This record gives sequence, C-alpha cells and structure tokens, in this order.
Amino acid sequence: MKSLNDQRLPSGGVLTIALCFVVALLEGLDLQSTGVAAPRMARELMLAKDQLGWAFSIGALGLLPGAAIGGRLADRLGRKPVLMLSVALFGIFSMATTMAWDLNSLLAARFLTGLGVGAAMPNLVALCSEAAPPERRGAAVGAMYCGMPFGAALAAVIGIASPGDHDWRHIFYIGSIGPLLTLPLLALFLRESNRFETLARQASASVSVSISNALWREGRAGTTLALWCSYLGTLVVLYFLMNWLPSMVLNRGLTPVQAGVVQMMFNIGGGVGAVTIASFTDRLGRRSTLIGTYIGIALALCALAGATGGTSMALGGLLAGLFLVGAQSVLYALAGAAYPTHIRGTGVGAAIAVGRVGSMVGPLLAGQLLALGQSPATLVMASIPLIVIAAISALVLVSNFPREALPASRVFNNKSI
Repeated sequence: MKSLNDQRLPSGGVLTIALCFVVALLEGLDLQSTGVAAPRMARELMLAKDQLGWAFSIGALGLLPGAAIGGRLADRLGRKPVLMLSVALFGIFSMATTMAWDLNSLLAARFLTGLGVGAAMPNLVALCSEAAPPERRGAAVGAMYCGMPFGAALAAVIGIASPGDHDWRHIFYIGSIGPLLTLPLLALFLRESNRFETLARQASASVSVSISNALWREGRAGTTLALWCSYLGTLVVLYFLMNWLPSMVLNRGLTPVQAGVVQMMFNIGGGVGAVTIASFTDRLGRRSTLIGTYIGIALALCALAGATGGTSMALGGLLAGLFLVGAQSVLYALAGAAYPTHIRGTGVGAAIAVGRVGSMVGPLLAGQLLALGQSPATLVMASIPLIVIAAISALVLVSNFPREALPASRVFNNKSI
C-alpha cells in the first residue's frame, strides 16, 4: 500500500493532514475527559447522578451549534482562521473547567468547550478533503479522524495513571494546554485550502449562497437527507457503546479493570478502523466498502451481545470500534466529497450537527431502557435495525452523488473540487 506521500498530494498536504490529526487527537481527549474525571469530580463538587448526567450531555449539546456555525463560517472566512478560533475556544474553556466550583459553572464551561470542539470538525474534514486529490480523499480524512479514538484512548490511560482519588483537574489541564500549544503550529505551518483561496480570489457569488440553497437546491436534497440519516443512525449506536460499554462489562460480572480493557480495545479498534476502512473507499470503491463495513458492524454487535468472558468482550469491543468508527470515518469522507468547495463547510457542518443529535439520543435512550429492566445484550441486538437504516441511507447517498464526485479512477473532473 502506498503512503499518502506517494499519492500526489499537493504541496503541504501531508503537513495539513498531520496538523489536523493532532487537533482531532485533542478533541478525542476532551470528549472522553469528563467521563474519566466524573467519579472524582462528583465527590468534590457533590454532584448527584442526574447532575453528572447533565455534565456529560451539556458538552454534546454544545457540539450541535458549534458544528453548524463552524461549517458555515468556514465557507465565508476560510478553513484555517475558523479552525484556529475553534481550537482556542475549546482550549480556553477546558482550562475554565478546572475552575468550576458548582454544577452551573461546570455546565457553562463544558457547553462552551463543546462549542469549540464542534466547530473544529467540519473544518478538519474540509481541510483534509481539499488537501488530497479526489482518489485519496478517503485515506486523508481517515488519517485525520483516527486521532479522535486515539485521543479517547489517551484520556483513558491518563485516568488509569492518575494519582489519588480526588485529583480530577489534571486531565483538563492537559486538554487545555495541548490546544493552546497547537495554536502557534497552526498559525505557522497550516496552509489555507488552495481551493477555498481560488474561490475567494474569484469572488464567486456562490460563496454567499444561503444555507437552504446549499443543502436542498440544485439536486442536493436527496444527498443531504441520505447523509443525515446515515450519520444519525451510525452515531446513535456508536455513542451508545462509547458510554455504556463499561457498564455492560460490569453487568456480566467482570471486574472494573476488565471493563477498562474492553473500553481501551474499543478505542484502539476505532483508531485502526478510521484510517484503514476509509482508505478502502479509494481502492475498492465507496459502495463495496460501505456494504462490507455495515455487515461488519452487524456481526460485531452480535459478537458483543453474545460475549460472556473478558476475552470475548474485548474482542467484541475491538470489532465494534473497528467497524463503527470506520463507518463514521467513511461518512466524513463522503460528506467532504458530496458538496463542492464553496459549500463544503456548510454541508459537512450541518451533517455533523445532525449526527450529534444521535450522540445524545443513543446514551439517553439506552439509559432509559436499562432503567426499565432491558438487558444490555437486548439493547445491542435492538440497535442492528438502526445500522440497517444507516447502511441503506449511505448507499442511497453514494447513488445520489453527482458524476463529478465519483472516484477519480472512474471519472475525474477538476471543476468538481
């Protein structure tokens, strides 16, 4: 397999993808940090379980407007300045989290952190999509997106290695210093998208197109709807497992250490899946990759539901992370290719915002059903129909792609990018 460097990346493309990977890593670290810090945070701030649930959810709530606004601003102001603003925002308010003194101050800090994290992702997708030629977009976006699960795994390692039972602020110190140190690197070395700069120089009237026209006009209604459905269905299941997998392990009578190992395997599988499965779209084609990936998700969920011991749970977690995060990585690459340059940020940002609804609905719905006495295995199996819907939507999305958005091995038109 050739590396990204061997695939005719434009000048600075590898550096762009590397810097975006670092930002995605820091995002993954931040998204997992509240869960890692939760037990110690709850003791110090005297938070009840329902209040702690709000602390989990409020960050995800901030992701919704962040993604929509960040994507829209990316098409107006440029990818680089909006990404830098986003990184500064979630770095500053991750630091503010360490200064929380009660529930309300904690919720405010986590919401604003989520706003910054949400605004960064559509810019990362747009930059990586535009840093690579069409035939390498899947690999480029996948290489960036694998930073998310690896960042989450890093947060878990920090939690395991944390000294004392009351020290929870250190993970947020790391989560704030990292982004703030990354800002000078972005300022010095990150190049603005050449495609965006070309449009800006041409002062194209299409740059000011309305959100409605960007998403629903000129034959894009079917593409947008299919993209949203595939994001929503996939992320409901992904975030259900991200939040409840440790509890599932404990429910099987296994130890907290085994629960941590299963969660770690889930994140490692996700990191591997993000870069490898997305790259398959460049070599095998989108349709074949999607069919194989969603079949893999269904089989992984069956394996996870039937697992009983630590080894089988770890294997199920690894496969679930591999295919679920891999599927989401493919969807990010598809979103980057589904819209032309002048509305790419808007289109990707809107899809991410809709997908974030799934990131909140999945854990919340699972919690309600578990409280009513449903077993974790039943919930895992019940999520397979959602995966089927997401798979069908993704296949419809590919069939709705305009001719110029197909892989370059089949057709290539420079005007589409």
